[in-house]
Amino acid sequence: MPPTLASLVHHSALKLTVRAGEDRLDVPVRWAHVSELADPVPYMEGGELLLITALKLDAEDPVAMRRYVKRLAGAGVVGLGFAVGVNYDEIPEALLTAAQEEGLPLLEVPRRTPFLAISKAVSAAIAADQYRSVTAGFAAQRELTRQALSDGPEGLLAALAQQVDGWAALYDASGAVVAAAPEWAGRRAARLTADVERLRERPAPASSVAGGPSGEDRVELHSLGTGRRPRAALAVGTAAPLGTAERYAVHSAIALLTLTTERSRSLHAAEQRVGTAVLRMLLAGEPHHARAVAGDLYGDLLDAPFRLILAESASASAARAHADGHARTVPAPPTAAALAAAEAAGDPLDGLAEIVESAAARAGESVLVVPDGERLVVVAGDGGAAFAACQDYALAVQAARAAAREQAAADGNELVVGVSAPAGPIAAASAYKQAEQALSVARRRGRSLVEHDELGAGSVLPLLQDDAVRAFADGLLRALREHDATGRGDLVASLRAWLSRHGQWDAAAADLGVHRHTLRYRMRRVEEILGRSLDDPDVRMELWLALKATAAAGE
Repeated sequence: MPPTLASLVHHSALKLTVRAGEDRLDVPVRWAHVSELADPVPYMEGGELLLITALKLDAEDPVAMRRYVKRLAGAGVVGLGFAVGVNYDEIPEALLTAAQEEGLPLLEVPRRTPFLAISKAVSAAIAADQYRSVTAGFAAQRELTRQALSDGPEGLLAALAQQVDGWAALYDASGAVVAAAPEWAGRRAARLTADVERLRERPAPASSVAGGPSGEDRVELHSLGTGRRPRAALAVGTAAPLGTAERYAVHSAIALLTLTTERSRSLHAAEQRVGTAVLRMLLAGEPHHARAVAGDLYGDLLDAPFRLILAESASASAARAHADGHARTVPAPPTAAALAAAEAAGDPLDGLAEIVESAAARAGESVLVVPDGERLVVVAGDGGAAFAACQDYALAVQAARAAAREQAAADGNELVVGVSAPAGPIAAASAYKQAEQALSVARRRGRSLVEHDELGAGSVLPLLQDDAVRAFADGLLRALREHDATGRGDLVASLRAWLSRHGQWDAAAADLGVHRHTLRYRMRRVEEILGRSLDDPDVRMELWLALKATAAAGE
């Protein structure tokens, strides 16, 4: 405990007497300060015991003393010590009355007690309190370390809650509560998700103070991690502001939790190298070697059906789309749920890696995450939490960017994801190709995520909505359109009817309302103009696709 006016009054060597403010002696004293200035307030910080002899004060003037005492109380001075037997034999009645009216503790200092003795007593008490706090902090650090080593984060949180006489909770990278102590604190911590999300938007390390959901406790939030973006957060709830010893305990917990949640760079790099090697072996058709290299690192992920996921940021995807001549479309309008889950800033590939790894950790699943240049490769269990988190995150990023599409075009902060069908380790190479195909379709269609299962169930027509395909169609049909524009026949419509009827003259002629000989003549003109034979199935296929592509473009 820091020194108080009461502890100084009870100090046997000081011989202080309380003359006013008896009910306020339990206030902590931050320092003892001597000043004979008529107005020492500009030099006060609050919490001081002011010591005076009234050398420059008219201590017998009631108006001056009321004004003097009121300014001292307003500045946070906790007490006034008046030395008798120096300038006044006893405390003047005007000063005593002013102190009583203001409720400011007034201590009578006997002549034989020098101010220096009071200052030394305050300083010694502060030093002793700091020593006790440091000693208690080291003891708390030892206990927190022991609990962290024996019981992990759960044990550490339980010890921290006991040290601060409150509660503590740990959040993962997504803002979800991982653990809390005591058990009842989990519900309270969950209500602070919005505050944790705001904290994560600030560069680490960061901290903030929030009023507890119950309206009774004070909650401190601290980010955990050494990178630009926090990997976790710690919440500490107490009934009052933390003291020095409690502060030591919280700082120790932050350091220990950072060590447990933030893997060292060398270990992380080593795991990435192992993951890259395992992925390459899977793609090379060597699942047995991949299992041998992985060991227990990825659990049973390599033995169960998994999904192979390829992700690109919008900048890389746009570059590929431009090189291929593809056009991108604007995503669909965002939903409230998607906006709530969207990653507001930062590299979307980093965000995806964090979300997937956090979801897998919470569900006790294994997941393989491998950065590959401008791509991120993820191997996640089919139907697991990591796969679901990937889907939700991709859609949420797209929805959030759709709400500010001009900004998205400027910063390229979107995500494009392709997902394979469920596969086993033997078919990993095929799954990778499926994911690439799905990624290409997602890029073409301007979608955030496409699963390979959708491709076989859909239509080929959306694939024709492409600049290169439309250019080919325009070039192939241009001569026929120019012929029709002269009014000498309707070759394009006749070709469409004939192809739609699989070359059946009578049926196609009936659709057009012309004689079959007229239709035969028109088809010969098509062959002459194009310089191609309609007996060639490849020619018929190209012409049909060209007609479909122009129809899709509204031409």
